[in-house]
Amino acid sequence: MPNITLKFKDNVLGRYLVDKGKSLTIGRRKDNDIVIENLAVSGHHAKIDSVGDAFVLVDLQSKNGSFVNERLVNSHWLKNGDIVSIGKHFLVFSTEEDAAAGTPAEIDKTMVMDTSNYRLMVQKSAPVVPKPLLRHDDASGYLEYLSGGQGQLDLFSKLIKIGKAPTSEIVVKGLLVGWTAATISQRPDGYYLSYAGGICKPRVNDQPIKKSVMLRDLDIIAIGSVKLQFFNRSAASSGSAGAAVGRADDASA
Repeated sequence: MPNITLKFKDNVLGRYLVDKGKSLTIGRRKDNDIVIENLAVSGHHAKIDSVGDAFVLVDLQSKNGSFVNERLVNSHWLKNGDIVSIGKHFLVFSTEEDAAAGTPAEIDKTMVMDTSNYRLMVQKSAPVVPKPLLRHDDASGYLEYLSGGQGQLDLFSKLIKIGKAPTSEIVVKGLLVGWTAATISQRPDGYYLSYAGGICKPRVNDQPIKKSVMLRDLDIIAIGSVKLQFFNRSAASSGSAGAAVGRADDASA
């Protein structure tokens, strides 16, 4: 059965079974399933949810964040051997039956956290701050807000990030929205919307996107509380807008 080993430096503080169909809460308050008594840990810091046969870690908008394998995450589908860092403690997720025998010494060596390590992990996880979104008349694709924002965004960049991160070109709030929930990339044959992370998946014309989909003129994109419409100037000028209108209308009906 999947389990969590809670460690601080060289010490194993406890092991917890992760039951299928249940949640495991992590935090400083006594009502959590895994209690970590450290001021760097929020009262209700994170949780592990069982979803089908898989398990997902969700940060509960904690003050200092949750890290998986030294990367800051909002949510993360756990795999065998993943190391979750919370404050100066870390939790090893294992699906192996013999996990109770202990974890490799190499994990102890590399994952002992201190203040400098914490700052380093934050720096490694911080996305590159993009330049302000500019308007370019030669951008063939653009987005218009239908809800959750205002204005028009020209897709001049090769990659547009959508998510909870404040440095995203399109910021979407919500507990289930990923730090980077989706991206829009420009490829030689057009623009593609791709699912990036988080429990809340993007939808195109009311259809959830699991991987990538090529955007067509007048497609409706929805992520959390934000709804956008995609326009392709090239498609409009080539006379294909009429077919796209019908497709968009059908999707929104």
